[in-house]
Amino acid sequence: MPKAVGIDLGTTNSVIAVMEGGRPEVIVNAEGARTTPSVVAYKGDERLVGQIARRQAALNPKATLFEVKRFIGRRWDEVREEAGRAPFTVKEGPGGSVRIEVNGKDLAPEQVSAEVLRKLVQDASAKLGEKIKDVVITVPAYFDNSQREATKQAGEIAGLNVLRVINEPTAAALAYGLEKKGNETVLVFDLGGGTFDVTILELGEGVFEVKSTSGDTHLGGADFDQRIVNWLASEFQKEHNFDLRKDPQALQRLIEAAEKAKIELSNASETTISLPFITFDPETRTPLHLERTLSRAKFEELTADLLRRVRQPVEQALADAKLGAKDIDEVILVGGSTRIPAVKRIVQDIIGKTPNESVNPDEAVALGAAVQAGIIQGDSSLGDIVLVDVTPLTLGVEVKGGMVAPMITRNTTVPAKKTEIYTTAENNQPGVEIVVLQGERPMAADNKSLGRFKLEGIPPMPAGRPQIEVTFDIDANGILHVTAKEKTSGKEASIRIENTTTLDKGDVDRMVREAEQNAEADKKRREKVEKRNNLDSLRVQALAQIDENANAPQDAKDRLKAAADEAEEAVRSDDDARIESAQKRLEEELRAFMTAGQGGGQDGQGGQPQASRQDDDVIDADFKPAE
Repeated sequence: MPKAVGIDLGTTNSVIAVMEGGRPEVIVNAEGARTTPSVVAYKGDERLVGQIARRQAALNPKATLFEVKRFIGRRWDEVREEAGRAPFTVKEGPGGSVRIEVNGKDLAPEQVSAEVLRKLVQDASAKLGEKIKDVVITVPAYFDNSQREATKQAGEIAGLNVLRVINEPTAAALAYGLEKKGNETVLVFDLGGGTFDVTILELGEGVFEVKSTSGDTHLGGADFDQRIVNWLASEFQKEHNFDLRKDPQALQRLIEAAEKAKIELSNASETTISLPFITFDPETRTPLHLERTLSRAKFEELTADLLRRVRQPVEQALADAKLGAKDIDEVILVGGSTRIPAVKRIVQDIIGKTPNESVNPDEAVALGAAVQAGIIQGDSSLGDIVLVDVTPLTLGVEVKGGMVAPMITRNTTVPAKKTEIYTTAENNQPGVEIVVLQGERPMAADNKSLGRFKLEGIPPMPAGRPQIEVTFDIDANGILHVTAKEKTSGKEASIRIENTTTLDKGDVDRMVREAEQNAEADKKRREKVEKRNNLDSLRVQALAQIDENANAPQDAKDRLKAAADEAEEAVRSDDDARIESAQKRLEEELRAFMTAGQGGGQDGQGGQPQASRQDDDVIDADFKPAE
């Protein structure tokens, strides 16, 4: 049975892991790295994913997409500000959804995320020697229904079978508590690239029970980076009267420099940000450079309001769990942004304990997802593990007067199911529109609408007579399913969902087909590059044989040299037929050269040399020297 894997689909970086010998292990990618940047670049018909995409971002800012997780499952009016900070074009899509424009084509965030998932799984399949299909994908605990559904759809577009969507802090707790035998109350503080979660769990005897969760889906490391970007841009504008944020290439370089500075300030008291040739003077066309020294104290001043925002979710989670700081046994830090010294200080100040740093903040979530995948597949090495999670936000319906009638309150254990009876407000009302909401505010307009469900065909009856049974059912993924029927008449009516931000089934199916077509095109491009590189490698080997065998007959050397020259021209032409012809001729001439005994002694075998190929050096649809 093929193994299931766990995937941490991160805002900045993503990680994939699998259970090996009873323990979760991270699977390195094709480049040999344990994390893969969640970056996708589009260059003509080619798609680059991961580090290779990140490297070319400054030269291709309009078509290099990053931090797309912040847009997945969101409405345009929720992300308008964040969209304006990106060097690429983010705009409003159908039904108030979000779309990213690249090379004249509109992409859904789910499509872009699917590219990252596909890269992770393809690399892992190559390492494990078996095709991976089944996955567990993590999401921030404070992701709402639309965001969870959209994440699941990203996996489907990538051609994967998503076994479960699991909360990131819960996954991290699984990784931390796998070998713990005693009872502990643990607070997981998860500050990643784009989101912030706080989850309190009770661990003991194989049971991982979530007591409460809170968070902020608009707070993450990218927001800290943005403060540095704004500071650099403002300082430069004061000096040169030019806003670098209006230049996509300059903005991309600022974003990369800001992230690097933030990381360096975790271990140093100050850092120098140097960006030569950041732009040109618009009048004289002379190059302009940016160089600034940023101290840790200044960084904390720039991010003071963000640092204050991490307090409230911690206090809310404690209150919802009915616990005090003294009741917390361990604080687990997850997410790269927890390395910021000021963040650690705040956590220690609130809880009164030094955070436990025994788990790798970059890998813990993926490791826990792998444990969950193992549990689902019945991995006997895990024993009996029970995971009890909760829903992060209250779910309800809109009732007369624009009020919210809660159906399932936040921090309710999932799966969960709740049924309530509603009725009509007017005589002979033929139908009702049930507005499903998610949030904690008492008025419907202040919460997020997940969809509008129309129940039609109600027989004519006086107001208050119809018995409309509405059922909310949250599955183990935290995804909501809603049904409704009119009981008095005994007749069930159909439900239609409108105006949701997630993709409908037709869109998902279309994107799956496009992904399969793209995968085939990528394979063909990869094979073409491989043929070209194999021929060029053979050409270099042939020339080396000529140099190393100076005493060989001149006519043999001339024929081999001519074949090598033809190979060089074929490589430059990029013509498949010409490459194949040149490869055949060069192999024949090299074989003849060595068979004659003129150049076969160098390897001690006298056999036919083959073009060298190193599969681990393949990166997407390109080749490069191993790093």
